[in-house]
Amino acid sequence: MAEPLPPPGPSSLDALRQRHGPRYRWLLLLSVMIGTMASIMSSTIVNVAIPDMSQHFALGQERAQWVSSGFMAAMTVSMLTTPWLLGRYGYRRTYLICMWLLLLGGVAGGISGVYPLVLAARVCEGLAAGVVQPIPAIIILRAFDRNEQGRASGLFGMGVVLAPALGPSLGGVLVDWFGWRSIFFMVAPFCVVSMWLAYKFVPITAPGGVAADRGGAPLDWIGLLLATAGTLSLLNGLVHLHDGAPLLAGGLLVIATLSCAGFVWWERRIARAGNTTGGATRGAAPLMSFDLFGYRQFAMGTVVAFIYGTALFGSTYLLPVFMQRGLVLSPSYVGTILLPAGFILAGTIALVGRLADHQPAHRLVSIGLLLLASSFALMVTVNTTTSLFVLVAWAIIGRIGLGFILPSLNLGSMRGVDRALIPQGASVINFMRMLGGAIGVSLCGILLEWRLAAHGDSLTTLATSSARLDAFDEVFCVVAGICAVAIIAAWQLRERATPAPPSAD
Repeated sequence: MAEPLPPPGPSSLDALRQRHGPRYRWLLLLSVMIGTMASIMSSTIVNVAIPDMSQHFALGQERAQWVSSGFMAAMTVSMLTTPWLLGRYGYRRTYLICMWLLLLGGVAGGISGVYPLVLAARVCEGLAAGVVQPIPAIIILRAFDRNEQGRASGLFGMGVVLAPALGPSLGGVLVDWFGWRSIFFMVAPFCVVSMWLAYKFVPITAPGGVAADRGGAPLDWIGLLLATAGTLSLLNGLVHLHDGAPLLAGGLLVIATLSCAGFVWWERRIARAGNTTGGATRGAAPLMSFDLFGYRQFAMGTVVAFIYGTALFGSTYLLPVFMQRGLVLSPSYVGTILLPAGFILAGTIALVGRLADHQPAHRLVSIGLLLLASSFALMVTVNTTTSLFVLVAWAIIGRIGLGFILPSLNLGSMRGVDRALIPQGASVINFMRMLGGAIGVSLCGILLEWRLAAHGDSLTTLATSSARLDAFDEVFCVVAGICAVAIIAAWQLRERATPAPPSAD
């Protein structure tokens, strides 16, 4: 079936390209980058306000933590809906709805007087953030030439990592000066600027410059419910495993496994139904096309994305805990140590982005994973007598590794994939990264408690000990090993002379 022609008018993709010339693709990337920065900042900055929120609403730590966990769960699941929303409503409408939802969630969370409303606002923000985050990757892969995709990924990545690097520091100042409510209002200026740019530069068309099809296939609600059930059961199961409730955790993990199996079966079923009718069925299109996994590079890319997410988000939990409870450093010291690494990460991403236009992605990703694994392994050498400069150096090595991975992974995974599958591919890669991240936080927490118990120690006591440091060292070694294993999958990102065709359902 021929693709529908793009709608005439000043906001179609072709019209915007003609109006703004060669610079248009960069203006388009800038427009969606600011909104993505707002969504990422929303995911991390609220953590500094959890203690004050817990005191204000008289909550226990577990209930207060759902302000962060609810956001992450909603964001992870909603990523799968991005291709369907773009195809049905186009870039601009989808993006603007997400920005409005993110803005309203921030305002509602800031003015709410009851905790359930705060939690609902965070879930709304998470839903918007999940839909937005795959969009820049889709634009980079479809709007930029191959020899510009690395530079575009580097510039985008530099802006995106600065948001979580600077957000907590700025958020801490705001909490001290204006209280926890001010945290929620931080997204407002980013959302407003992003919406203004969207009206100017984001097209009303769908990916590929085709018209958005409001009468297209309905959303795969069954698949979305199965994915949601599986994700929530998995995350809650890991939380309860962390809290010492093995029976409840086991039941939830069984539900997660069954939901995952049901999701795969259902997605393949509706894909076969669509193929049987030649795509003319009015049934739902699959949220996840398993044709993607017929491409070796993409399949290996999802493995790397999952492991990389596990290590990245796990380290965001493990390193601050290690510095505060293992090395007995104050929170201000921890912030000072990690902030330079954040700036170096941003600079590395910009540099590696340019390299990605000329160097094989599998090589850059493998170097990044090696540096990341080395950073965790070197943390074993750190103790209470170690110079802070050494600690900063080891943290910087890890951030340089991340800088090699971030602009290269999407490119290496998606090159060779059929252009029609790029929107789904971008959403799946982001979904696997976030799912790995959510698992990584719980995994590091479980491993740490297990090794602390084995050494006869606990984080409940303020004083550190050699046994506590040994427990941290063992967890660092496990995370380093996980990163090292990912190098095997990363090497499979290398391109072949003849790309492997996707497997048929």
